[in-house]
Amino acid sequence: MLQDLRLTEDENPVYRRLADAIAERIATGSLAVGERLPPQREIARALGINVTTVTRALSTLQERGLLEARPGRGTTVAAREQAERPGFVSAPSDETGIIDLSVNRPPTPAYLDAVAALLPRLPKDKHYAALQDYHPPEGPLWARAAVAEWLKSVAGDGDPGRVVLAAGAQHGLDGVLGAVTRQGEVVLADEVTYQGINALCRVHGLDLRGVAMDRGGMRPDAFDAACAQLRPRAVFLVPTLHNPTTITLSEERRHELAAVARRHNVLIIEDDVYRPLADDPPPSFASFEPELTVHISALSKCLAPGLRLGFVIAPRVIAGQVASALRINCWSISPLTALIGARLIEEGTAARIIEIQKQELRQRQAILSDILSRFDIQAHPTSTHAWLRLPEPWRGAGFARTCLERGVAVLPGDAFAVGREPVQHGVRINVGAARSQDDLRTALTTMAELLSAGHLQLPGFV
Repeated sequence: MLQDLRLTEDENPVYRRLADAIAERIATGSLAVGERLPPQREIARALGINVTTVTRALSTLQERGLLEARPGRGTTVAAREQAERPGFVSAPSDETGIIDLSVNRPPTPAYLDAVAALLPRLPKDKHYAALQDYHPPEGPLWARAAVAEWLKSVAGDGDPGRVVLAAGAQHGLDGVLGAVTRQGEVVLADEVTYQGINALCRVHGLDLRGVAMDRGGMRPDAFDAACAQLRPRAVFLVPTLHNPTTITLSEERRHELAAVARRHNVLIIEDDVYRPLADDPPPSFASFEPELTVHISALSKCLAPGLRLGFVIAPRVIAGQVASALRINCWSISPLTALIGARLIEEGTAARIIEIQKQELRQRQAILSDILSRFDIQAHPTSTHAWLRLPEPWRGAGFARTCLERGVAVLPGDAFAVGREPVQHGVRINVGAARSQDDLRTALTTMAELLSAGHLQLPGFV
């Protein structure tokens, strides 16, 4: 690999130039799948750079799916399938020169401003002394009461006994699957859906199967056929501002899907984390099928993912089982997190933050519409993301890779695929992730230029 390896002379940092040089050799076949890279110290010595720079370059290529590192094997070129299917991205990139539109994050600092004002007041709070104690696995009653009241029109009718607190929606979903499923059972989901359900089903030994969609969401006829054939334990749905497509299931579609679930006795796991950002969303599944639905929500998407406060609202029996699962997992969430969340909710600060976020998202979605309106884009005025269906001859992974080469990170449809069936050729664009509206314009303009050109006209595409 080191033979004739040279770094380009440009304004990019050294680690980025090294990563690009290795990526080019992988693309041209000079580095074959499974080939082992030299030790990092040897690469550093050959190029006259430090080992830390090499480490960062190789880490960047691992994030792109081009390399994999395993104990005892060193760093090798990843199989093409792995490179074409990105992993579970959970944090924004800190790469210099990259505008990261691949991770959902708040578009404003409104949450930070609110916490800065709240923290000095916490020592005078009546629950402050309880922060040093253990708490029940379902979380402190006073915090569950605040959540139950906040969401009583959506799920649970204000009953804190049906609320379990978790360290984010993903943690809550983990507890739900651990409580209501057994290894080997089938779970259904949209054919493209939130990445986290894939990872959790693998951990729990569950058979996750995709159900066909149309532009209105999961098709009831396909859901019915899958239930009859596969006898699933549960169906996982993101009914409001679906991740990644932004589809919001109509009230009619929700009732059709619920009727199928009722007929086949399939538990509905409703991941409704985006609901607070939607304007007048249809009734939740939990509101009209409360005994058949486990409702999951969180403050991550509407306030800030760093808060790590999620909610599971379920029938009391299931809520108790989820609490038992979380007791094994982590005993209970941090009471400090619970207190911050409860105060933001009860004082009305959470609602104000959500309105600030929605105002910014409207502006960013307008920018996206202005730049990409001539392409097949599915979006919503207050959604954190948008779904771009790619024109020929683009494919999701190839387009995402070419965008990254030009300094823009997006996630291709492959990252959201359930199973190995062919997926829609699209990418998710997180409009809230850009550090500024100017950065968003720059990134979207780059994408528009690539879409117009077509990848067969672009040098270096493999």
